[in-house]
Amino acid sequence: MRRLGLSLLALACLAGSPAAQTYRIDPDHSKVMFRVRHLVGKVTGRFNKFEGSFDYEPGRPKAWKAWARIEAGSIDTGVEKRDSHLRTADFFDAEKCPALEFKSSKVTGVQGERARLHGDLAIHCVSRPVVLDLELGGVAKDPWGNTRAGATATGSINRKDFGLTWNKTLDAGGLLIGDEVEIMLEIEGIAAK
Repeated sequence: MRRLGLSLLALACLAGSPAAQTYRIDPDHSKVMFRVRHLVGKVTGRFNKFEGSFDYEPGRPKAWKAWARIEAGSIDTGVEKRDSHLRTADFFDAEKCPALEFKSSKVTGVQGERARLHGDLAIHCVSRPVVLDLELGGVAKDPWGNTRAGATATGSINRKDFGLTWNKTLDAGGLLIGDEVEIMLEIEGIAAK
């Protein structure tokens, strides 16, 4: 009887423990950006259409998780001719693979406001594990009564790992486009009601 009582008490405590708050990504206050070498410089771009959510509770990294879907066709490097080429089968193949997706699997290395966010990233219909450096921005109420949370995530991937292999050999040797792509995410979310 005593064991049953202790078991029920433990279940009640677990059921009563607060769940992490879910935040929906606010696209008006978030950015999904990248940078890659081109010839002797770097090209910076972004994706203009994306959605997602993340669960966050300060001090409980095991409850943190994130999911995002990015429209491949919304790529924007500021040059329409280049963006049109990036949407073709040479690169993102936006018609066949319309979305890039990320789903987190765990958080490690939490030190204050910094952590490592592990997950699976799908680009060009190919999914690979990635690790992003996470910097938490905190939680605050906005002037309209919404609770917001923010974070910055950065990392790099090799585009060839995702089947993005198109390139041109230069007359002097070397390649037109680098393989390493830097990822930079500035994310702000609004707590779900």
